[in-house]
Amino acid sequence: QVQLVESGGGLVQPGGSLRLSCAASESIFLMGWSRQAPGKERELVADITSGGTTIYADSVKGRFTISRDNARNTVYLQMNSLKPEDTAVYYCNGAADRTVVLGRDWEYDYWGQGTQVTVSS
Repeated sequence: QVQLVESGGGLVQPGGSLRLSCAASESIFLMGWSRQAPGKERELVADITSGGTTIYADSVKGRFTISRDNARNTVYLQMNSLKPEDTAVYYCNGAADRTVVLGRDWEYDYWGQGTQVTVSS
């Protein structure tokens, strides 16, 4: 069973930046991030394949950047220009199957424990 371990959440003021990291216990095809705010459904934030193909939620395009270090089995999410509506628990996600469709996180295989991101003044 692949383990995903997240780090990097915290409290930041509006307009600030944070970087999340997620390390996988072994190499997998797809890694990324979903988030869930209180009282809301989980939504995909961004994903990246081992080949570098990415997908972003419209709400974070231009502000968030996902990247990946395949040698370290680690994915990063650089979050800039953060807004209060970005407040959520962020979950690292992953999929081993190369036929998985990017964006359909309900089909993914692996999940981290979650890290809280709070954007507030």
